[in-house]
Amino acid sequence: MPRVLLAELFHETHSFISETTGLGDFRIERGNEILDRRGDASQIDGFIEVADRLGWEIVPAAAYSATPSGVVEDEVFESFWSDVEGVARGAAKSGLDAVFLSLHGAMCTKSAEDVEGEFLARLHAIDGFGALPIFGVFDLHATFTEQMGRLADCLVCYRENPHIDARASAIRAAELLARSLGTGQLPHIVWRSVPIVWPPIGTGTADTPMRDLERLARQLEMESPSIWAINVVAGFAYADARDAGVSFSAIGDGPDNIAFAALARLADTAEALKGHGLVAERSTDEVLSTILPIEDGPVLLVEPADNIGGGAPGDGTGILRALLRHGVKRAVVVINDPKAVAALSTARPREIRRLAIGGKGSQLDEGPVTLDVQFVSRSDGRFTLEDAKSHMAAWQGQTVDMGPSAVVRHLGVTILLTSRKTPPFDLGQLRSQGIEPTEMAVIGVKAAVAHRRAYDPIAKASYTVHTPGPCTSDLASLPYRRMRRPVFPLD
Repeated sequence: MPRVLLAELFHETHSFISETTGLGDFRIERGNEILDRRGDASQIDGFIEVADRLGWEIVPAAAYSATPSGVVEDEVFESFWSDVEGVARGAAKSGLDAVFLSLHGAMCTKSAEDVEGEFLARLHAIDGFGALPIFGVFDLHATFTEQMGRLADCLVCYRENPHIDARASAIRAAELLARSLGTGQLPHIVWRSVPIVWPPIGTGTADTPMRDLERLARQLEMESPSIWAINVVAGFAYADARDAGVSFSAIGDGPDNIAFAALARLADTAEALKGHGLVAERSTDEVLSTILPIEDGPVLLVEPADNIGGGAPGDGTGILRALLRHGVKRAVVVINDPKAVAALSTARPREIRRLAIGGKGSQLDEGPVTLDVQFVSRSDGRFTLEDAKSHMAAWQGQTVDMGPSAVVRHLGVTILLTSRKTPPFDLGQLRSQGIEPTEMAVIGVKAAVAHRRAYDPIAKASYTVHTPGPCTSDLASLPYRRMRRPVFPLD
């Protein structure tokens, strides 16, 4: 019975926002708590399914995960490493056959821009670990580095954005580990970066360029039997790291020249299509002036600049202000504002309260919008995903906690206020609070691409709009210091 050490480190770090991310922001599970995630539709659940099926003994170490946010405090990584190291050293004495890692791949701390690479280096320093197969799964929006490729044997990334295949990718990675353990063949990773960085809105796999790159990657896998898997890594534009941006990696047991040739074809294709990764945004006033009045909705106003899934605070007021200016009826927006929720703790249904809403989390926003609102309801903010393949399930599983939440209305606009920023990746977010999205004329969506699986099936139209916020698509406006240069579209 193979014994496999399991650990998770999952955070997407936005380098250009003022907040930092501390231990209190992380969901932390240790030991057998991790095994309790069987059936929760996460990456870890995908690995556990394969391990259970094949009779592996799982040695659970630690799982640290958090919603995308600012630079991580050093103590978080040190705490994580302390948890993992203790289990790893003990397990090594009694015998281990492999390591499996559930990663995001774009975590930065105050002291380290390549946290996953540092983690792998520390694992290798433990006696006996340098000879163990190290396999794992990671997010398509990772900052994949040379060190990650050199110190791991097989890291598999998602192939879909929205990330409907996070669990499936973990299963694929675990099955490749089973192949290695069964055959005795140990693959290695060949990596290549390209001088391109795309904003998140340009990385949807239903669109060019990612669609074309993924198709080519699958073709190259079929053409080369020695290649076990090829990763198309879109990268994370808001990571101020040397290797941030687009990269490719090939996993296999054959000659490196075959892998390098495959990656060269992908790099050439990315270069030819790089302009398609830049998506135009329209002003909210222009869009609303064109589409109003709306008889048959919902129409989506998608604002990538306040993309919660990219680390933004989720309290931008740009769309709310536009809806009020144009007197839109049957509209809904979600704003993360724990202070506003707390101010409603004693409100009664239908009571009118004056409230300063949003605009507190980013200096780029115009600031709070003060409104007289009618209180509708409050809740603990917990809900179950309607879609087990939701983009959100990768690290959170099927149960989501928005923190104490409240629903208020001002004229024709319904506002869901949350205490924990929660990406709009599942319709259960609104329905759990008594809001039926299909009955709305306009829905404000704080996302880039990941909302599409949930919202596109119900939308009559969708417009990407420009608002102020830290997840801007104008990458040239960001103060990069560490990224390699030149790189498109900055240079």
